[in-house]
Amino acid sequence: MAEKVNNFPPLPSFLRIKPCFYQNINEEIPAPYQQLMHRVYILWMMYSGTLCMNVISCIAWWAGGGSPINFGFSLLWLFLFSPCSYTCWFRPLYKAFRADSSFNFMAFFFIFFLQCVLSLIQTIGITGWGTCGWIATVMWFSYNVGSAIMMLITALLFTVVTVLMALVLIKVHRLYRGGGGSMSRAQEEWSSGVWKSAPVREAGFNVVTQGVQGPSLPQYPTTVPSYPSNSQW
Repeated sequence: MAEKVNNFPPLPSFLRIKPCFYQNINEEIPAPYQQLMHRVYILWMMYSGTLCMNVISCIAWWAGGGSPINFGFSLLWLFLFSPCSYTCWFRPLYKAFRADSSFNFMAFFFIFFLQCVLSLIQTIGITGWGTCGWIATVMWFSYNVGSAIMMLITALLFTVVTVLMALVLIKVHRLYRGGGGSMSRAQEEWSSGVWKSAPVREAGFNVVTQGVQGPSLPQYPTTVPSYPSNSQW
């Protein structure tokens, strides 16, 4: 088998820091769920872009007479939540669809639900928390209209991202439950330790489903239990 070289995040070759993950949705994710994974990836980029826009809006907020604390927190949220959201909920969902892993599905549901709550709080926009949400934006219109318009753009972006996250959570949950997934399957994976070694589990899955006899190279399965996909998202 050709060696899979980590390719994400895509970093310039002259840097000594190398990519940490291998990501290829078209190669590793079963065809019926590739479109969903592409859209979840776009959603992650939208959230990261919204955090970047939030920093710019906080600069405008600061320039219009606001507190510099908001700018400092906005930088913290950008550098903290952008990479953590990728590793904590995008990667578990990626591995869940790649290997039909109930443990990773449960990890995704738990963390992504917290992400939805966090995005809702950021959309609300409590003053002094470093997010240009609706409360902070509406209140600032009476102080500086120019800054408030920049903040309004960020509030709208947070709103769109939060709604899309809720739709993704509902969509993935329906797929998982419709495919026979349950908490007991996740507990079995945890107790057996199968979730720690995805290639080994996937190789065994190939042996059962494809009738392969004898030793085989670890590889990702070409088929997984069918999740219902008759509804469009």
